[in-house]
Amino acid sequence: MKKRVVVALGHRALGTTLPDQKLAVNSSAVILADLVEEGAELIITHSNAPQVGMIHTAMNEYAKAHETYGAPMSVCSAMSQGYIGYDIQNALRAELLKRGVYRPVCTIITQVMVDPYDDAFTEPVKVIGRLLSKEEAEQEEKHGNYVTEVEGGYRRIVAAPKPQGIIEIDSIKALSDQGQVVIACGGGGIPVLAQGVELHGASAVIEKDYASGRMAELLNADALMILTSVEHVCVGYNTDQEVPLEHISVEDAQQYINSGQFEPNTMLPKIEAGVSFLEKGNGRKVIITSIDKALEGYLGKTGTIIE
Repeated sequence: MKKRVVVALGHRALGTTLPDQKLAVNSSAVILADLVEEGAELIITHSNAPQVGMIHTAMNEYAKAHETYGAPMSVCSAMSQGYIGYDIQNALRAELLKRGVYRPVCTIITQVMVDPYDDAFTEPVKVIGRLLSKEEAEQEEKHGNYVTEVEGGYRRIVAAPKPQGIIEIDSIKALSDQGQVVIACGGGGIPVLAQGVELHGASAVIEKDYASGRMAELLNADALMILTSVEHVCVGYNTDQEVPLEHISVEDAQQYINSGQFEPNTMLPKIEAGVSFLEKGNGRKVIITSIDKALEGYLGKTGTIIE
């Protein structure tokens, strides 16, 4: 029986440089193709932190050298979605064809609506771009951007608002309904604000896991699979009391959240996104495991499963 599955790929699935990414997505395509052959109707999303950072740095270095305008975060995000999607869709298409499976694979440049009054805009946390000098940092602040002092200089920081809606969700659903593998909401999507009939990019990034959970909700997916660097989520992580979680309920997950068991910028968004997805529908499942264990996790043989 076919199941609609939103799969979120972490950094490990993509690499951090252009050559690394090419190799990494070829390996990831084998794993994704296994899921397709097992009957999963895949909608794929992915991280983009190293990639969008490289693009942001490159575009702003070009602007500095040629005394022209730099690229806003929304444009950098769109560019990262395009080139990461390009590599994933070609690698997965080739892997499926090798197996005699004809399944179109496409990438949708995806915009995600955010709330202009989200508290995240006054408390930016996501570090981007290259190391800045004191003078460059002051210039960024004059342009209305935020910076933070780090070892050796300064870095720009941007907000990470929660996703509200996905502009292209009807297109994603239509393509998935037609049997295509869809790559969407890359890097959490391009954060946008509505101004009348127009959409304007926000100076922000969206946490990929929250966007994945929101997309799974809106698509009424059967499962949300978050592929990361560990086979199991653990409580008491990095302590003598570390315990891997295997099969837990939504109530268990919420209790662990409330007791502060998960790191805010790593595992917490994954668990919170999973709980939100499960609370908004019946018969759903969340699987969190390492990418090399994806098929076993999908079959319920390993990983942390919440339902």
